[in-house]
Amino acid sequence: MTSFKRARSEEQRAERRRVILETAGAMLGEMPVAQLSLNELSRRVGLAKSNVLNYFESREAVLLELLDAATLEWLGQLEGALAAVDPDAKPSERGDQVAAIVAKSLSVRPVLCDLVSAQAAVLEHNVSPEVAAKYKRTAIANVGEFGRLILARLPELGEHDAMRFASAAIMVTGAVWSHARPSAAMLVVYEQDPAMAALRLDFTITLRETLEVLISGLLARS
Repeated sequence: MTSFKRARSEEQRAERRRVILETAGAMLGEMPVAQLSLNELSRRVGLAKSNVLNYFESREAVLLELLDAATLEWLGQLEGALAAVDPDAKPSERGDQVAAIVAKSLSVRPVLCDLVSAQAAVLEHNVSPEVAAKYKRTAIANVGEFGRLILARLPELGEHDAMRFASAAIMVTGAVWSHARPSAAMLVVYEQDPAMAALRLDFTITLRETLEVLISGLLARS
């Protein structure tokens, strides 16, 4: 736990915000989004809960900033990974390569996937219109960058469909992540009934296959 004196300058306030975000990010390495509480975050930061709320209006506001930062970090890594796509391959083959690279890049970022899965249902609630608008502006910019990376490897899609793929891929990631993380009760069911176990999803495989279908469909329509 860090002990803070009262922040009096803008630099001190910025440092306080940074520590809160870093602490929350570290917590997400230990627990899922659903278990991160403002009380525990405040305790670890060394501030009263009311003081944390002076810097972020809610737990969700903290997590939205972390989601934006995690997305930017992922996009930076993805640009290099997509360089492996064979430029001489047929569009369908390049599409499969893109799908595999995107799925693999997300599979090693469980915190990002967990945040994405909670975005619409949880994180965009309990925030002010100002915080919601700020997040949506950054999210739109991030989707635009994602679409640009896809278009560079699949120019056959065209800009419009590259952006459609980018938006859909983010939504699909959240949905697949949720379904690939079964509850304790469902794990017991899968273990007891082999027939039911066939319903258990592998995140990377399911996401890759779904993204392949998305790209194939967009290429066929373009």
